[in-house]
Amino acid sequence: MVVIYTSPGCASCRKVRNWMKEHNIKYIEKNIFNVLLNESEIRYLLKRTENGTDDIISKRSKIIRDNNIDIDSMSIDELIRFIIQNPSVLKRPIIIDNRNMQVGYDSDEIDIFRNNELSSVIGCEKSCPHYRNCGSLREECECEC
Repeated sequence: MVVIYTSPGCASCRKVRNWMKEHNIKYIEKNIFNVLLNESEIRYLLKRTENGTDDIISKRSKIIRDNNIDIDSMSIDELIRFIIQNPSVLKRPIIIDNRNMQVGYDSDEIDIFRNNELSSVIGCEKSCPHYRNCGSLREECECEC
């Protein structure tokens, strides 16, 4: 399942929602201001990044600029508490599923989330021992399903 972390008034968030609807992809939307992220969610997002905090935190955000906050000097626990208290520092949207993560709307790269819908078309059966990992792309499946 695709999860999209959004905020009200975010143009890129609207583009992602529209793209998901156009491609009939089911998703869960989490407005980061209405449903605050918990510690485990933030840890999970941080683990999934390629470049650490630079991927998901906007160092140009008002709270960081105005208070001269040095994100890089924080411990992980301090950073998590800071994000929980100041969700506006997160870049948006953050799109994530079991294999992929994308920050922001990129019309060329968002197609990575279409692969999840292919399992029903391609026909890899749930009885396949590799279904969870390769069910969406039969070519990647190393079995005879």
